[in-house]
Amino acid sequence: MFADLFNPETLQEAWEIICTEFPLALWETFYVTVLATAFAIIIGLPLGILVVVGEKGGVLPIPRWILSVVNFIINVMRSIPFLILMILVFPLTRALIGTTIGTVASIVPLVIAAFPFVARLVEGCLREVNPNIIEMAQSTGASPLQIICKVMLPESVPSLISNFTVAITTILGYSAMSGIIGGGGLGKIAINYGYYRYKYLVMFLAVIVLVILVQVFQTVGTRLAVNTDKRLKNQAGRRHRDQAE
Repeated sequence: MFADLFNPETLQEAWEIICTEFPLALWETFYVTVLATAFAIIIGLPLGILVVVGEKGGVLPIPRWILSVVNFIINVMRSIPFLILMILVFPLTRALIGTTIGTVASIVPLVIAAFPFVARLVEGCLREVNPNIIEMAQSTGASPLQIICKVMLPESVPSLISNFTVAITTILGYSAMSGIIGGGGLGKIAINYGYYRYKYLVMFLAVIVLVILVQVFQTVGTRLAVNTDKRLKNQAGRRHRDQAE
C-alpha cells in the first residue's frame, strides 16, 4: 500500500488530480455541508423547541400523544445508519431532485439524517436554561411565544452555536460517505481514487482537506459561541473593573 506512495509518477499524478478535481470537489463539499446544515436547522430547531415547551409543565403544553409521536419520529430517524438511510430515501430524493446521484441529490439524505440530531441538540440546549428566568418572564405576563423568542432562545445562543458546530462537522463526515452512492465532493474523490483505483495518496490528501475543513468550522463556531456568551462578557467586565479599582 505504501511502497509506491511517494514515487515521482504517483506524486505527479496526485498533483494533476489536485489541480483539476480538488477545487470543484472542495466547493461541492462546502456548499452541500452548509446547505444541508441550514435545512437541518430549519427543520430541527422547531422540533427541538416543541419537545421542550410542549411537555407537561412547559410554557406551551401540547397533547401528550403528539409529543410522543414527535419523539418517536426523532428517535427512529436517529437510529438508522446513514448508509442505509441514503438508500431508503431514494424515492424521496428522486421525487424532489429528479435523480438519486450527484452532489445536489446528496443534500436530501443529509438533511433527513441530520435534522433529528439537531432537534436533540436544541432540546439539550433549551433544558439548560435557568427555570427561574422562565418563571420570571411568566410572572410578568409574557406569552409563550415571547418566552420562547425573547428568553429561551437568546439564553441558549452560545450553546446552540456550539452544538450547531458539532452538527455541521457531523454532516461534513456524512457528506464524505455520500460519495459511495455517487455524491460529489471530496468523499467521491477519496472513494473513487483510494478505494476503486488504489491511489492512496489522493485518498490521504482528500482526508487531510476534510480534516482542515472540520478545523475551520470548529474554530469559527467556537469563536462565535464565545463572543455571544454573556457570562464570559460579564466576567471580563468584572475583571476589568477590578483592575481599574
